[in-house]
Amino acid sequence: MMFVLGVVVFAFGIAASIALHEAGHMWTAQKLGMKVRRYYIGFGPRIFAFRRGETEYGLKAIPAGGFCDIAGMTALDELAPDEYDRAMYKQKTWKRLVVMAGGIGMNFALGIILIYVLAVAWALPQLHPKATVAEVSCVAPSQAGADGDYALAPCTGTGPAGEAGIQPGDVIVAVDGQEVEGFYALVEATRAATGTVDFTVERGGETLTVPVTVEQVQRYVENTATGEITSETVGAIGVTGEENRPTEYNALTAIPATFQFTGDLAVITAQSLMDLPSKVSDLWTAVTGGERAIDTPVSVVGASVIGGQFAERGIWQSFVLLLAQLNFFLGAFNLLPLLPLDGGHMAVAIYERIRNWVRGLRGLPEGAPVDYMKLLPLTYVAVVIGGAFMVLTLTADIINPIQLF
Repeated sequence: MMFVLGVVVFAFGIAASIALHEAGHMWTAQKLGMKVRRYYIGFGPRIFAFRRGETEYGLKAIPAGGFCDIAGMTALDELAPDEYDRAMYKQKTWKRLVVMAGGIGMNFALGIILIYVLAVAWALPQLHPKATVAEVSCVAPSQAGADGDYALAPCTGTGPAGEAGIQPGDVIVAVDGQEVEGFYALVEATRAATGTVDFTVERGGETLTVPVTVEQVQRYVENTATGEITSETVGAIGVTGEENRPTEYNALTAIPATFQFTGDLAVITAQSLMDLPSKVSDLWTAVTGGERAIDTPVSVVGASVIGGQFAERGIWQSFVLLLAQLNFFLGAFNLLPLLPLDGGHMAVAIYERIRNWVRGLRGLPEGAPVDYMKLLPLTYVAVVIGGAFMVLTLTADIINPIQLF
């Protein structure tokens, strides 16, 4: 029951984020003297609508988006007699940029508010957890099953890590050249290792390479995709990690922490955008029956399912963080200079301003508005590629959804 409630609440949060994005366009356009014909939440059949002033407001049946119809968004738009002077494409460049940035700004503002709520109500997690060694010890040769509460067998000695010279306080950053972030990633990399492997360690400002002979032991390992626990032979070196505790704040100290955390999250969001093309193969693997990687993109459906998983286990702080990340991603994605995204319209406005400035230096009058008909082929390419990626992501979320627990 809680899972279903979480899915519904998260889906509502996504719908609200999109509605506020479109409201950002509407409010800025109205304030700058442009005419907003319609503002609708959702798509499909109309449920209801009402008119206030010159704008029609309404709700449609499918709560998967929304739109804001601004008169004269491009020169192709047919205008009523009272709309000619107020058409968006005829306005000053800065006004057009403000309107286009209004929706993006709403997503960023909502994301920052959610991060602040997270900081005050719970705590801010460590975005870049470290695999810091708390203790070095011997390595138990085996582990009991479920009947024995998975207890480790007794062991003696220093252990492979201690014998190699790894010390408490060391931060292990790589295993056999493979970077690890956080103790869980260290465990995963060590389990797969055999023989003598180089562990890259940071200690007192120095970076050391420590060869460690990995010991093969029996352990019970859970498959994150299926939840099945099986007995396997894995590698171990005898270290335990320090807990990366979230940082707690009060209402005042949370303000600078929120902006610092947001800056770190912005770097991660930008990296996620750049990595999108490389994720196509991972999504295809998930659709064709392979294991679904936890870092593959998700659709609105997939994000809502993950939100439901968090709600089912009462992990509301992760629920809030996921919704904040979604808003940052939505804002950053719309900044891409591709039509029909907001960034594409901003790029056209900037191009026209630079072109007219150059023409002015040459003593020429301003040029005509950009012919969007000439941009249609590029727009169609962006729509087709983006649409195909969305369909692939949605299919993966339906056939092989991400299971965090």
